[in-house]
Amino acid sequence: MNIHEYQAKEILKEFGAPVSNGVVIFSLGEIKEKIKKLKSEEFVLKAQIHAGGRGKAGGVKLIKDFSNLEQEAKKMFGKVLITHQTGPEGKEVKRLYIEEASDILKEFYLSCLIDRETSKIAFISSTEGGMDIEKVAAETPQKIITSKFDFNEKGPSNEDAEKIINIFNLNDQQKIVAKNLVKSLYRVLVEKDATLIEINPLIITKKNKLICLDAKMNFDDNAIFRRPEIYKLRDLNEEDPAEIEASKFDLAYIKLNGSIGCMVNGAGLAMATMDIIKLHGKEPANFLDVGGGASKEKVTAAFKLILADKNVKGILINIFGGIMRCDVLAQGVVEAAKQVNLSVPLVVRLAGTNFKEGKKILEESKLKILSASDLNDAAKKIVDAIN
Repeated sequence: MNIHEYQAKEILKEFGAPVSNGVVIFSLGEIKEKIKKLKSEEFVLKAQIHAGGRGKAGGVKLIKDFSNLEQEAKKMFGKVLITHQTGPEGKEVKRLYIEEASDILKEFYLSCLIDRETSKIAFISSTEGGMDIEKVAAETPQKIITSKFDFNEKGPSNEDAEKIINIFNLNDQQKIVAKNLVKSLYRVLVEKDATLIEINPLIITKKNKLICLDAKMNFDDNAIFRRPEIYKLRDLNEEDPAEIEASKFDLAYIKLNGSIGCMVNGAGLAMATMDIIKLHGKEPANFLDVGGGASKEKVTAAFKLILADKNVKGILINIFGGIMRCDVLAQGVVEAAKQVNLSVPLVVRLAGTNFKEGKKILEESKLKILSASDLNDAAKKIVDAIN
């Protein structure tokens, strides 16, 4: 789960990290009252969307005169920002963050994340703040330091923190603040079940203060149930409506850009199914894992979810019945197909528990369903059917 910049900064502040003062606004009418909380003659107006690259897209503005603040905010509210992370459809701005402007001397990059390859907690630090860290890693990797630690309740020691921030070349006072920041990020990651905390940029002001100028946080969806204070920060406006609907039925769904809808049980089998569709020259329209013990209702919901995508020209269902019973899957498919008046080709490959019963249900439904003997046969049949 992602949250907005202003929400991330509130969490950082709670854990003692240095952040600029700011206020969030949801309408123009809030500006005059909320701006009184800030002690600055210059402000930065920031669009709040779940995507990077806001500055280049016109979503970050330096305001040197309060009289221009409302005017610029009016322009930004409702604006559709298109960045390298939003896709061509962009994201509409529905929240703004007004922050006290900072006089920047230097910009750094600092992040803390779960490294899944090593099962360690990693810190990434770089002198190239304000830039795309992937680009820095590709072009000037010597400007990045990665430090990995085993999980422990105490977090990084002073010596560990020193190694992480060493690349910044700070003075003694700044080092104290930076080392405390490292420890704060670690605590947030562990205590809030975050998977990524990114400060980009971390700045030094001309008054030699260290400030987290921008912040991004991602959280583990599987741990949200025990973090209600994080879950309440969820902004459904920033999420795909189809993925929101899928979450209601505990379906793992990700929309893609292809034309063949997929319904599979098991993430590994789902990846293999998408790969073989590509091998046969087409693109999958989605990743959809119905899980091991899906009910008829869950399967029906999954089927409707796939068909709601206007780009879907055909559907491939690939089920290996273990916990999932093929007859239950078949009942759900038949029921959903009748409810939505199925008008695109459907190929079903069933194997495992009660697969014979499942095939019989599909055959007796009198629906136009193509049966496949194996995964390769299924992919070939659905590709041929939509060509």
